[in-house]
Amino acid sequence: MRLFHVSENHEIDRFEPRTPMRPDLDRSIKLVWAISESRLVNFLTPRDCPRVTYYALPESTPDDISRFLGSTNVHAVIAIESRWFQRMKGTRLAIYEFDPKDFVLQDAIAGYYVSTSPQVPIGVESVDDLFSAIFARNCELRVLPNLWPLCNAVKASSLGFSMCRMRNALPQELQ
Repeated sequence: MRLFHVSENHEIDRFEPRTPMRPDLDRSIKLVWAISESRLVNFLTPRDCPRVTYYALPESTPDDISRFLGSTNVHAVIAIESRWFQRMKGTRLAIYEFDPKDFVLQDAIAGYYVSTSPQVPIGVESVDDLFSAIFARNCELRVLPNLWPLCNAVKASSLGFSMCRMRNALPQELQ
């Protein structure tokens, strides 16, 4: 298993555990977050970019697969709002790799792993072209005016999904 952390900061030598921002997690336990290799593509956007990411699960229905993935053979779809397109073109990311030994699974569908101990990366890769990096991982990128209709539909489907930074998405009433 390979675990990663994606950042716009290219100069991190050590990751210190931080208090989680999510209200569903125990804020008294500081964590270092990592993402599985299979879900790494979900983070190949600017940090604050709202996105809806999804993929077929073994138990996903043929109707949902057809409706959301179409007839393509992509592994996943990432949808962003059109107002983030130019920013994506100019963003450069660092993909830090961790030794997985200190990490435990936090969310299997989203691919999140956490550690309570500081982490020193075992490698780092720079990504200058986010679009090429997404496509190289057999993922489709969809650019939409507003993410909320898709977000709500995917949540109600049988697909695996992760909704990231939706607090930065355009308001639902503008859909």
